[in-house]
Amino acid sequence: MEVAEEVFSILKKDFEFPSEIEVKDQGYLLQLLVPLVSRMLDRDFERLLQICYRIDLGENKLKKILHESSPEEMAKDLSIAIIERQILKIEIRRKYSDFM
Repeated sequence: MEVAEEVFSILKKDFEFPSEIEVKDQGYLLQLLVPLVSRMLDRDFERLLQICYRIDLGENKLKKILHESSPEEMAKDLSIAIIERQILKIEIRRKYSDFM
């Protein structure tokens, strides 16, 4: 399974993506995620924060994006951070599963 597909399968539940969507690359995943994050920033901020904490985005990273990103770029910056965090978790999991 490609990394983008794996990230998508992890995020599918939290962001309620339709199950029929197939994600093959990180760019497409970002295109799907940005509008959802944007909507959550406007209408469901608490839920977005819960997702960020659950995926262990990191409080400092989250605060930096929320305070330093321009309003136009905030959803994209947050989406990129979410995807990058999930990729890092996948890479760590793969690295240590090789030792088992």
